[in-house]
Amino acid sequence: MMFEPKSIAVIGASSTSGKVGYDIFKNLLEDGYEGKVYPVNPKHDEIQGMKAYKSVTEIPEDVEMAVVVIPAKFVPAVIEECGTKKVKTVVVISAGFSEVHTEEGQQLEDAVVAAAKKHSIALVGPNCLGVLRPSIGMNASFATDIPKVGNVALISQSGAMAVALMDASPALDIGYSAVISIGNKSVLDECDFLEQAAEDGKTSVIGFYLESIKDGDRFKEIAARVTKDKHIILLKSGVSEHGKKAAASHTGALAGNDKIYDDILRASGVIRAYSLNDLLQFARGLPVLPTPKGEEIVIITGAGGSGVLLTDAVVDNGMSLMSFPDDLDVAFKEFIPPFGASGNPVDITGGEPPITYENTIRLGLEDDRIHSLILGYWHTIVTPPMVFAELCARVVQEARDKGIDKPIVASLVGDVQVEEASEYLYERGIVASPYTTELPVAILGAKYQWARGAGLL
Repeated sequence: MMFEPKSIAVIGASSTSGKVGYDIFKNLLEDGYEGKVYPVNPKHDEIQGMKAYKSVTEIPEDVEMAVVVIPAKFVPAVIEECGTKKVKTVVVISAGFSEVHTEEGQQLEDAVVAAAKKHSIALVGPNCLGVLRPSIGMNASFATDIPKVGNVALISQSGAMAVALMDASPALDIGYSAVISIGNKSVLDECDFLEQAAEDGKTSVIGFYLESIKDGDRFKEIAARVTKDKHIILLKSGVSEHGKKAAASHTGALAGNDKIYDDILRASGVIRAYSLNDLLQFARGLPVLPTPKGEEIVIITGAGGSGVLLTDAVVDNGMSLMSFPDDLDVAFKEFIPPFGASGNPVDITGGEPPITYENTIRLGLEDDRIHSLILGYWHTIVTPPMVFAELCARVVQEARDKGIDKPIVASLVGDVQVEEASEYLYERGIVASPYTTELPVAILGAKYQWARGAGLL
């Protein structure tokens, strides 16, 4: 990634609490960044206990990155100064450019772009939150906290959405390799950051929040290459007519025809998310699931109603259920009561003891004709949630020890005990969701969409 600078200048750094320049400089000092940090502000000799410089050109050492948080009208001249100083990357936090839809704002942005290109500066923004690289403690943004280190690179056109996703991540134990707020993306756009994330060894999942895609053909070409090795998840807003107008007023984005976007994404193996929760859940679940070896999917459930809902979810997410050959139908019937149902879904009924779950799950894992399993559980006295979770994890691990590793997702319905059971399963490589039949199947469907797009099925 380009965002591992050894030195950063904050142009517009402040000693006044409540100002953005104060927060950004404070974050760099306090969140663990070990590189050199220089405050730049012509009105101060010292900022937050450190010597301040009148201009970036006065800093005696090399500066690899500059973060700019000053009024928009002064930014073009500062970009020129950064060019003179040979700063490689400039992150423009300042707003007041093309997004305000005035002639003056557009002229200012044009001047910023011209200066950046003149000096071959990699420019992020303007009108953005900043950039974060948790693995080196770099919080070059005005986000309150730096997130946990992990494998997700988040690239967001909205700073607020980036913060919202980071704030929600601890509950799902999601960590980040990088968080990049791209704002108006006047120089560097989503394609540039996709290429950066593709080359980053710390990243295995690339998540986007975008209001527009600047170059659909380029994005499609890059994504088609990247999806063979990494998961790309995209939440694209501005789908409705009112949403398109909102996107234009926010970052000046031209949202475009959603059908075209959808075709581009599917053709290149990108997973489409339709909510912030989808983006987070896919980012968490997709790396957990192994790549499926085929399309034959079986549902095993302890409730007939759950089986129906899971079946609907399978179809809704672009998959289909396996049609049982006679011998497989007979094999499942050996383990379920006469009033249960074989076929697919396999309904073991709610009154069955844990051994029935164990036997049917083991059969589903060990039969080579079955490629993925969906489990439907509902809370019963006979098989409490943690009993189900522990036996399921044990049977799956026994199969893995034999070299059998299939995608397996579980829907757990019941009281609050199913939350603990779901987390227990997730920690052991089984994607599990409490209170919902739709979500785990949607994650499995996303894995299948990725595998098809990557040419692995």
